[in-house]
Amino acid sequence: MGPRPVVATYSIVACDLEAGQWGVGVQSKFLAVGSVVPWAEPHVGAIATQSYANPRYGPDGLALLKKGRTAEEVVETLTSADEGRAERQVGVVDGAGGAATFTGEECHDWAGGRTGAGYAAQGNILVSQETVDALAVTFERNGHLSLAERLIECLAAAQAAGGDRRGQQSASLLLVQRDAGYAGLSDVVVDLRVDDHERPISELQRLYGLHNDIFGVTPPEDWIPVDEALAGELRDRLAALGYRGELRKSFADWAGAANLEERVDGVERIDPVVLGALRKQS
Repeated sequence: MGPRPVVATYSIVACDLEAGQWGVGVQSKFLAVGSVVPWAEPHVGAIATQSYANPRYGPDGLALLKKGRTAEEVVETLTSADEGRAERQVGVVDGAGGAATFTGEECHDWAGGRTGAGYAAQGNILVSQETVDALAVTFERNGHLSLAERLIECLAAAQAAGGDRRGQQSASLLLVQRDAGYAGLSDVVVDLRVDDHERPISELQRLYGLHNDIFGVTPPEDWIPVDEALAGELRDRLAALGYRGELRKSFADWAGAANLEERVDGVERIDPVVLGALRKQS
């Protein structure tokens, strides 16, 4: 058997209690880091398991959080029962915003973690402690951003501070909120993964921009009333794209084909993002 791969990683697990969101942002010199490290469940918590990662920390940790254990209690329970704990690293945020991080004494330098209100930041095989400090400070200074945006900003700042000393390869963003995912039938709001890329965080930022175009929410007061003139424009542009007939149906058919159905609610008003996309296509 060959040597085990090390999930040499920096990550941040965090929550926004007011928004009811929990999430994980992670970057690593490791293929498809998003398939191993991040775990989250709304009103339960979020977990990042890394270094010589124990994937069971994810589901087992969430199960413990569901039973009412705090983040610190979950870390203690997981690591004390694990004979390989000296090589493990884990960060946990619980349903109340409590946070804990653990770094085994045999994790490769630099390795360590830091916690604060609503977050746990950790990393191993880093250039220096400055990477984890950048995760923490950036999170603390960006409370005005959405949780997804904060986590991406944290990853970018951590990379600028040195990052993984082996380089970059993959990144992931996972965000959950009760019934806030696709069609209101999923708890997964964002699940974006860059599995192999020279600049994975930049690519993650690009993917998040696409995600926001499709699934983002424009405040109702910013939607545009569809008067007679605009309705005529919509019919003309839809017809040019091959969508003819009754406006409501042709508009809905186009929006579905363009993956913008989540931003459509009849034809009395139109989301400016959707209008911009239609104008660009036609």
